[in-house]
Amino acid sequence: MMRRPVTHASLPALPGAAPNKLMITIIVMLSTVMQALDTTIVNVALPHMEGSLGATQDQISWVLTSYIVAAAIMTPATAWLAGRMGRTRLLVVSLIGFTIVSLFCGIAGSVSQMVFFRILQGVFGASMMPLSQAILLDTHSRAEMGRAMSIWGMGVMVAPILGPTLGGYLTEEYSWRWCFYINLPIGIMTVLGALAFIPESPIVRDRKFDWFGFSFLSLAIASLQLALDRGEQQGWFASAEINIEVVLAFFGLYMFVVHSLTGQRPFIDLALFRERTFVLCIILATTTNVIFNGSFVLSPQLLQTELNYPVVTAGLVMGPRGIGTIIAMMAYGRYANKVDPRIPIFVGLSVTGWTMYLMSGWSLMVGSEQFIWIGVIQGFGMGTTFAPMTSLAFSTLPANLRTEASGFYALVRNVGGAVGISIVISRLSELTQTNHAHLGTFITPFRHFAASATLSGRASLELLNGSITRQAGMVAYVNVFRLLAILSVAFLPVLLLIRPQSAAARPDAATATQAH
Repeated sequence: MMRRPVTHASLPALPGAAPNKLMITIIVMLSTVMQALDTTIVNVALPHMEGSLGATQDQISWVLTSYIVAAAIMTPATAWLAGRMGRTRLLVVSLIGFTIVSLFCGIAGSVSQMVFFRILQGVFGASMMPLSQAILLDTHSRAEMGRAMSIWGMGVMVAPILGPTLGGYLTEEYSWRWCFYINLPIGIMTVLGALAFIPESPIVRDRKFDWFGFSFLSLAIASLQLALDRGEQQGWFASAEINIEVVLAFFGLYMFVVHSLTGQRPFIDLALFRERTFVLCIILATTTNVIFNGSFVLSPQLLQTELNYPVVTAGLVMGPRGIGTIIAMMAYGRYANKVDPRIPIFVGLSVTGWTMYLMSGWSLMVGSEQFIWIGVIQGFGMGTTFAPMTSLAFSTLPANLRTEASGFYALVRNVGGAVGISIVISRLSELTQTNHAHLGTFITPFRHFAASATLSGRASLELLNGSITRQAGMVAYVNVFRLLAILSVAFLPVLLLIRPQSAAARPDAATATQAH
């Protein structure tokens, strides 16, 4: 039988991985944790960064989204870069760049500098997660895939959940800049471990980089994110800028699709989209990351801005959510080969939606106890969803497509996360203004007089306006939580279209590699 030439998407399993399985797992988990942690560790520090960097609320949101968008744009190039450089060498370069740029983020003196360095951080961090996932998959057999994805999922899910807790502690005890300095020791340890234990993959240089596909996809992602971030501020489609950005987003996506269908060697291997299970899991992954990242951003801001929690307390209240996620991941890792993965996904999304619905009934009187126990349950729902969904997405893919699939899977998760952040921040700002105007109509001269009996006229007006603003903000949070609850269950019917492959029927990694 004629053997197919190896391409950048056809990277064989890592040679000699099994003897160092434990150390390789620890190393790739450290890189995953470091990259995932930076998506949320600055969440609770945003109010402090606003004052320090002289930024507005809209501007400071780019500290989050610029990182995610840059990572999303660069992630699909991981497979090609890994073929040209080798997986381990690319991982080491990414880790070194990420660590150095983290230092510059910590010493940034303006919001423009911070956004620039966060973009670079996203560029270097883009390859870390798909490389870690691909290496972990090649280190474990098909039968161990569920357990491997549970281990990897702990880093992907728990790190963003614990990010606000760690970020709150570092901000309160030291400075928000330490949210970036914390990457330095982790990065150094991970680089040394990768050089010592992870074997290099073969170098593949027989495929040119598809600059047209990369450019069109980058244009689509960047234009979409700009439109989402600036839409509410610019008046959405009443603004020429937003209309131009939306047109560019559709143009970039259209040209990318056409080029991919007609080109000889497209930027993303179209073989991925012949796998029905993978495509349907991509749809679910995009939606769930809108929900998860939206929740990660909303919760710490609610605690600090509306409930007046100190930054450390806000982080501590958010922390227990990670306990539920760890429990879910461990449970799935143990029973992964005995359960239809669609069942835990259904349960996880349903539980997440239920907790979001409960949060939509909160008021300014909500206590930390409610926040904690609902957070634990919500974390359990998220963990129950993520690990089986990732395992299911790769269950029918041959081993030669793993690096390519890992990059594209990370791309849609990043885009979904960025869209989720933009949606919740935009809706929150819009609803707060609308609710403030509506509540203001109930203030009459008599109510104002009663409220200002012991205060001067100006002081009473400021007190009254502050109270209305808090109430308007809380109503906005409630409405956004309700929206996330609806999204959590809206895509559950997609599970009915997925036909999972039994563990016994799946070819082992080595077999799949030899077959290609």
